[in-house]
Amino acid sequence: MVTIAQHYENMLVIKQSKFIAHLVPFYMYKTLLEELKLKHPKARHFVTAFRYLNELDQIVEGSSDDGEPRGTSGKPTLAVLQGNELINIAVITVRYFGGTKLGTGGLVRAYGDATNLVVENAELSEYKKEFTEQFTCKYSVLQLVEYELEQCGITRVEKSFEADKVQCTIVSDAISLENFFIKVKRTVEKCDA
Repeated sequence: MVTIAQHYENMLVIKQSKFIAHLVPFYMYKTLLEELKLKHPKARHFVTAFRYLNELDQIVEGSSDDGEPRGTSGKPTLAVLQGNELINIAVITVRYFGGTKLGTGGLVRAYGDATNLVVENAELSEYKKEFTEQFTCKYSVLQLVEYELEQCGITRVEKSFEADKVQCTIVSDAISLENFFIKVKRTVEKCDA
């Protein structure tokens, strides 16, 4: 299985209809969908598909045609994700109607092609199970902690600033987390969460 670490976007135009496909890590899906609906108020459809692993390591999948004829958009989008063995990702395709109906076969091809295009242009990496860790550090070592997070390839970081310390929550694979904590073991304090 493979996954992605950031947001990718590509546009496909067929008979003046625009299909703008967004491929994102699953944790960004709901927020991005809301943002896209605000950014594209004149778009006709927001077709979605997703695949992720739940806490029991079971694959959860879903899709939505968002008003397109049943089975012509969400399912073909999901099929591309399945065919590429993508996990912990979502696709949102924003469609602007160009005035010419594409028919059911045309819609299936258009949504599938738009999804294939954004997947082809994405940087895919091997999926590694992720874990969440929390720790605190003093302000005086925050710059060192941020440097080591970057060196270990840990990009999902949330910080909460308190009076005398910084509370951090990080998400990454087990090896990256272990390497990070080895490098900074004296400067951070793990929390029981």
